[in-house]
Amino acid sequence: MADSNPCQLRERDDIVLRVEHLSVNFAMGKKTVQAVTDVSFDVARGETLGLVGESGCGKSTVGRAIMQLPPPTSGGVWFRGQDMTSLAGEPLRQTRTGLQMIFQDPISSLNPRRRVRDIIAEGLTIWARDNARERVDEVMEAVGLDAASVGDRRPHQFSGGQCQRICIARSLALDPDVLICDEPVSALDVSVQAQILNLLEDMKARYHLTMVFVAHNLAVVKNISDRVAVMYLGKLCEIGNTEAIYAQPAHPYTRALLASIPDTDPLARDDASIDDAPLLQGDLPSPADPPSGCRFRTRCPYAQARCAEEVPMMQPVADDHYVACHFPLR
Repeated sequence: MADSNPCQLRERDDIVLRVEHLSVNFAMGKKTVQAVTDVSFDVARGETLGLVGESGCGKSTVGRAIMQLPPPTSGGVWFRGQDMTSLAGEPLRQTRTGLQMIFQDPISSLNPRRRVRDIIAEGLTIWARDNARERVDEVMEAVGLDAASVGDRRPHQFSGGQCQRICIARSLALDPDVLICDEPVSALDVSVQAQILNLLEDMKARYHLTMVFVAHNLAVVKNISDRVAVMYLGKLCEIGNTEAIYAQPAHPYTRALLASIPDTDPLARDDASIDDAPLLQGDLPSPADPPSGCRFRTRCPYAQARCAEEVPMMQPVADDHYVACHFPLR
């Protein structure tokens, strides 16, 4: 049974988004895929939480479940103090305007038949907001697009980076509190990735945003996140302050991921043992048939009998640093 009050959830007055015991299952024939299992975290106002892990670990599913797309199988998502899982119909539609999402593939997430200005204005039109045209011009200029010269063009006339700027402008149009970024730079060239990351940082400051940044590239997450949550096979294995996790990871999986990042200055790391971390062996197990106990045990060089018998619970290893491991590295 899950802990009724996860220790990694903070008691603060400025918590904007709180996810508690979130689980998402999908039917696959006669089996059930446990895409996300008992995930809990919170995000304070103005904070960026990086959600990282291998492909297939469930991080994108968490982002979509926060938006109730689809609704989670169990657990709660509190936004502005309201449990979104208890809402439906018009109340859910109204509450969800405060949460906006940027998707991984900017080109396929834009309607190719519509003009850029109409794409960005769609939310404003649906909710009959005043001064819609002025708002569209403002957010287009904010993301580096000239509204007068490109507003009447269609998505196929833009590059991938420009399409992602359009997506960011669309997400900002309704003035949200929280922006969920689902791998927003993974489909872009490396040179363009830096531009989009800098743009997101500028927009965060300009519009006072709170962000959940989903990515598999830990180097990208380090530069943009205040806190980092690491997922493996649908479960959260470590969460805490970015500097602490990158300097002294407490979970073997986190350390292995960090060791895989090319580093031009390995001497700059506080924990030199990261470079000597064992490489991950084998493939990610099937979420339809996850290992017993600790899900990482089949690939963990430190696994013992207890790891197969008992599910590790989150425990503190330092201030604002928590790990779900029976034998943490610190």
